[in-house]
Parts: sequence; structure tokens; C-alpha cells
Amino acid sequence: MLAKVGGLEIAAIAGLVLGCAANSIAVVIDGFISTAGALIATELHPHVADYLFAAHRSVEIGHSFMFDRIGVEPILDLNFRLGEGTGAALAMTLIEAGVKVINQMATFEEAGVTH
Repeated sequence: MLAKVGGLEIAAIAGLVLGCAANSIAVVIDGFISTAGALIATELHPHVADYLFAAHRSVEIGHSFMFDRIGVEPILDLNFRLGEGTGAALAMTLIEAGVKVINQMATFEEAGVTH
């Protein structure tokens, strides 16, 4: 299947995504090529999508289709057409902030907030 859809980089990304999911490691996909690899991985094992964060929606034709097929929504939609991981670099700050909020934010009770 991989020989029909692209080069070795897409095969490597698909393998990486499968391996990360098998080890419960989240993956940030960024751009058209990494999304293509992630799509192949999810076609091989649908639960892989549970470990994916889509950094941004590229203006490349087909990127939105792949997101729909995988079942993920991109964190950013800034009309990028860059290809060097800029979307992932920006999205990582939002992902890290979300993790900090979940792990470090006080509850109303802990913060002494009353109704």
C-alpha cells in the first residue's frame, strides 16, 4: 500500500505514528506529508487517531480531506503553506499550555472561590 501513495518519508511517518500509538505516545502532525503518513497509519489501525494532534490546516489541496478521514480537527488554521514545521512549533505551545491547565490549575475549592 505504501508504495502506491508516496515515498519513503511517508512510509517512515506512518511507521513512526503506528509505533508511537502502540506505546501510548501522542504525535503532532504538521502539514500535508506528515498528515499523509498519519492517514495511512489510521487506515491500518483506526485507534491511532486517538494519539494524534493536528497542528494546522494547510492550504494544500487534500489536507482538509485527510483530516476529515482521520477524524481530527486542526488546532490552527492560518493559511500556512510552509512545510518546515512552523505550525507544529506554534501548536505545541497551545498543547503544552493545555497540559499545564489540566495538571496545575486549582479547582474552585482549592482556590477558595465561592458561588
